[in-house]
Parts: sequence; C-alpha cells; structure tokens
Amino acid sequence: MKNGIHPDYQDVIFHDLSSDTKFLTRSTLKSKETTKWEDGKEYPVIKVEVSSASHPFYTGKKLFVDTAGRVEKFKNKYKKA
Repeated sequence: MKNGIHPDYQDVIFHDLSSDTKFLTRSTLKSKETTKWEDGKEYPVIKVEVSSASHPFYTGKKLFVDTAGRVEKFKNKYKKA
C-alpha cells in the first residue's frame, strides 16, 4: 500500500439513537464529539439512526423509523399533480 493516500483508520464509538445502543469499532469517519468508553479512554462518537441493534432484519421486530419527516418529504416530492 502507498503511504499518505489512505484515510486515518481509528477506533470510534457508534451510538444507535433508536435503540440507545453503543458499540466500539474501527472506522475512517471523523467526529468532533467524543465520549469515554468502558475502558476509560476517550473516543469519537458517530450517531446513527439504525444499526444492527435496531434494524428489523437483525432484531426480528418491526420498527417504524421516520426521522425528520422523510416519508412526508418523499410523498410530497412524488405526489401526482
């Protein structure tokens, strides 16, 4: 691999807002917000709407997620005149 052309691959915490689940993994995403993890270290936090902890395919539960009126925006954009 060439040096200097790849993004920084670092430990981050993903916070699933719909199920309030947090998990530590590695990613190239960056965030200005940080929080302490169970090991006492500070990590950047990436907030997501849906993860494996809340997605119906993985949980087997039906979950209605409509953040910021996305369904209404779609209907208004594509409604018949």
